[in-house]
Amino acid sequence: MDFAPSPRAADLTARVNAFIDDVVAPAEEGYHADLAEQRRTGDPWRPLPLIEELKAEARARGLWNLFLPAEHAGEYAARFGVDGGEGLTNVDYAPIAEATGRSALAPLVMNCNAPDTGNMEVLLRYGTPEQRATWLEPLLEGRIRSAFAMTEPDVASSDATNMAATAVVDGDEMVINGRKWWSTGIGHPDCRILVFMGLTDPEADRHRRHSMVLVPRDTPGVKVERMLNTMGYYDEPLGHGEVSFTDVRVPLGNVIGGPGEAFAIAQGRLGPGRVHHCMRLIGLAEMALERACRRSLERSAFGKPLANLGGNRERIAEARIAIDSVRLLVLHAAWKLDVGGPLNALSEVAQIKVAAPAMAQQVIDMAMQIHGGGGLSDDHPLAGAWTVARALRLADGPDEVHRGVIARLELGKYGARR
Repeated sequence: MDFAPSPRAADLTARVNAFIDDVVAPAEEGYHADLAEQRRTGDPWRPLPLIEELKAEARARGLWNLFLPAEHAGEYAARFGVDGGEGLTNVDYAPIAEATGRSALAPLVMNCNAPDTGNMEVLLRYGTPEQRATWLEPLLEGRIRSAFAMTEPDVASSDATNMAATAVVDGDEMVINGRKWWSTGIGHPDCRILVFMGLTDPEADRHRRHSMVLVPRDTPGVKVERMLNTMGYYDEPLGHGEVSFTDVRVPLGNVIGGPGEAFAIAQGRLGPGRVHHCMRLIGLAEMALERACRRSLERSAFGKPLANLGGNRERIAEARIAIDSVRLLVLHAAWKLDVGGPLNALSEVAQIKVAAPAMAQQVIDMAMQIHGGGGLSDDHPLAGAWTVARALRLADGPDEVHRGVIARLELGKYGARR
């Protein structure tokens, strides 16, 4: 197996790093200060003008929609700003995703942020021409945002077959009822479309009962009940919300792939998306380790640099080992996806989904400790980074579910039944 990026991917990664270092990173401190002031005095969900300025610069540099997959990008890559006019393999995109993970703003301003990337991949892979023209193209342009509505407050959503919200066929319409939460992206004023997953046929096979439906944000009966904070962070301007659906009616043509196809679609969506998440977590951990190293050399206590106190050198060494180990694990999963698709990499994707958030959380926690009280505050990006890593131990499935998949596949080699 070969994890070396192609020459094109290596060039793109270098340019992404230069864009982040030269343009995005210098703007971040001021951005977060302005956002904090907006929280105190105005509407925190109103995007700051800087975002559009950075988006324009990213697109001018050809660093736009780089997540688009090589096998499905086609004409969209050439039409919507992907440098070189074609998509990337998972292995090629991995170092780019890692680079963007170092920055809270980079994925957003390069149009490579979740859940938009996953929703765009769903439309690219499974959408009809009409669905693509109506929703995919404005998403690729960055003119609108989207949300993904799957998790529910009243059932254990780690088992997706528990979903109680319904999407029922009624003539030439789908009728949608229920309540979703942790619908990421719903807080953005430009959120125009929700990808909703609901129960269509309770008598069908457990993996053929649910449908994915495109629900315009302004459809009657769609109501954002509240925005949810994650350990005190609201993640403006995207956010996570609790959304109710009351007799919401949309055309039958808004179903993606046909009624009952939601689980098959989700399988294709989640594999690459989890690689993206995990590589961004590696970038986040690299940012934390860099800050820990700098802080440990700049600060002294008891007459010594912090690096020489309390076992900090060993902690820094362990962080380097952990980051590099998980990077190789993620690249292996990306390679397996590239050579055989999602079914070829079930265990590998589950492994990285357990390993990467736990590693990032541990490395960031170490960096917070070296920063002392400041590490707990918004004076440094570490507390927010730790929250991201902690949340991703639940998002896209909790650790326990992924461990269950790994164990089932491993024991299956020795004859164990499901």
